[in-house]
Amino acid sequence: MAASGSERVVVVGVDDSAHSYHALETALDLFFVPFKSNPQFKLVVIHARPTATSVLGFAGPGTVDIIPMVEQDLHTLQEKRTAELVKKKCAEVCSAKSVEISSSEVIEGDPRNIMLESAERHHASVLVLGSHGYGDVKRVFLGSVSDYLAHHAHCSVMIVKKPKAKTTSTDKH
Repeated sequence: MAASGSERVVVVGVDDSAHSYHALETALDLFFVPFKSNPQFKLVVIHARPTATSVLGFAGPGTVDIIPMVEQDLHTLQEKRTAELVKKKCAEVCSAKSVEISSSEVIEGDPRNIMLESAERHHASVLVLGSHGYGDVKRVFLGSVSDYLAHHAHCSVMIVKKPKAKTTSTDKH
């Protein structure tokens, strides 16, 4: 579903994390809620589902024989369930704010490539992602999807950080 020249599209990347749901809610509040009766944008929600080979990338040479079995198990059980839960949660978040999802997709592969290709395919005006807040060490091993997209996407990229929990006087002791 490519957008015509007059349509503006917000593509939101989601996974099964509080950070991505917060990013979705922020995008809805900024781009849709004030305009419920006449939305200014179309909403596209993308869930990038990593493959088993991308998850096992650091496991080493002995894993070659088990990767097909692991991929099959992950694909048929846990990943399908997670993808359905993500789609359901996104639908609930949007429904609560009376916002219609124009397209909701689950695509398997590297999240960086999936989000980049989805933004281009849907002619996104803005790409919205949550920040997991990884430190430098985790970012080296896991990579940063948002950093990659901020540098490679041909549209504006909004990286939404989840606010830190407020501490109370009892938390300080």
